[in-house]
Amino acid sequence: MRKFLGFVLLACMAQTIGAQRVLSLDSCRAMALRNNKQLSVTRVKQDVAKNLRKSARTKYLPHVSALGTYQYSSREISILNDDQKATLSTLGTSLATGLTEKVGPYAQILPAALQAKLGGDLQQAAGRLNMVGQHVVDLFRTDTRNILGAAVIVTQPVFMGGAIIALNKMAGIGEQLAANTAEQKRQATLYEIDQTYWQVVSLRHKQRLAESYLELVRKLEGDVQKMIDEGVATRSEGLSVSVKVNEAEMTLMKVNDGLSLLRMLLCQQCGLPLNEPVTLADEASEELPAAAAITAASPQTALENRPELKMLQNVVDMSHQTVNIMKAGHLPQVLLTGGYIASNPNTFNGFEKKFGGFWNVGVLMRVPIWNWGDVTYKVRAAKGATAIATLELEEAREKIELQVSQSMLQANEADKKLEMARVSTQRADENLRTANLGFREGVISSTTVMEAQTAWLQAQSQKIDAEIDVRLSRSNLQKALGVLSE
Repeated sequence: MRKFLGFVLLACMAQTIGAQRVLSLDSCRAMALRNNKQLSVTRVKQDVAKNLRKSARTKYLPHVSALGTYQYSSREISILNDDQKATLSTLGTSLATGLTEKVGPYAQILPAALQAKLGGDLQQAAGRLNMVGQHVVDLFRTDTRNILGAAVIVTQPVFMGGAIIALNKMAGIGEQLAANTAEQKRQATLYEIDQTYWQVVSLRHKQRLAESYLELVRKLEGDVQKMIDEGVATRSEGLSVSVKVNEAEMTLMKVNDGLSLLRMLLCQQCGLPLNEPVTLADEASEELPAAAAITAASPQTALENRPELKMLQNVVDMSHQTVNIMKAGHLPQVLLTGGYIASNPNTFNGFEKKFGGFWNVGVLMRVPIWNWGDVTYKVRAAKGATAIATLELEEAREKIELQVSQSMLQANEADKKLEMARVSTQRADENLRTANLGFREGVISSTTVMEAQTAWLQAQSQKIDAEIDVRLSRSNLQKALGVLSE
């Protein structure tokens, strides 16, 4: 039955109890991950990187484009010059004039009626030939002041100097970089919520400690005041105790203010209203449960798991691909092209005022010959960036190895400090008990009791700090190893 009740209590740990919400460390972590704005940004960046990778894949495939154009010109293209147009337009007149000059002397021997008839026929033929000539001129008119054009073009890359392959590799690396950035931000969020959570627990325990200390000095103040009234203690002793009471009240006020601010920070990190009343699961315990034992921490684990190193490695890999893209500028590029082109007017059957077009297929090759060293300089710059990224990666590895060693030492030191703090607390409890007993027996002064109370306060405060330091050192070690998880 007790196990069942304990299970129900744990299941309701993060649920609202009345007006007070009780939160465990796990529930705080879950809410922080769910509501952190920067984590939402990293998730969007992952989607962006994923879409960029898909976009890069399309560079391998043929692309189809449609073009349309309209152009108005102030003058049209003329195949015939002005003299040719004039000659064709007066073709009949010129021919009739020539014939008249040639046959005129011979026509004089003909009867007048026949001469008149021949002249009329010649004039009529001249008019018709003029019309035919003008019609030819009109047929040669291009009417190109208004031009409509349309085309459908298909291009298929065949060889681009390795630029498309490098671009796709960069897109894949960019997706990995976005994922590693999200992991780095996730671990940073967990680390921040751990720090805030245990600081709240620490201040809550110190709040209870300050209240207990205030109760002790107030009780001592009452006892000394009774002794002053009976004449067995001086007023100076009473004033000394009153000063200690004021100091205890001031300490409690500072702890209360700090605790309120930290609770607001915790609510902000968890995505809760800043003034929502919350209680942490570890606040109520007199002593925090023992932390997990420290296992041997290998720097190799950090080198394999730290997202920061993975991000720097991604930068190095991307810089290598940038070099490949720059080198592609030295190499030839080959594309297959094809499409359909149409225009109005068109010249496929003379000049026609309607759309006409043709299909085409071809190969396009671009071979760089001379660019004044532009590509060479870009390749050198890209290689320089690669060298910088490699050096930064090596430096980060050295610093992380040092950080792991420091975190391991801090965790071991925190365990030792906790053991020493527990011993000091036991001694301070016994010292305070002995001082109170001696004070009641009248063999110890109030000053000695106050000293014992101060020593007890310091020992208890150091024990709280040591317990919290153990938790924080564990979290710090996990972060240094890159294994800080939910």
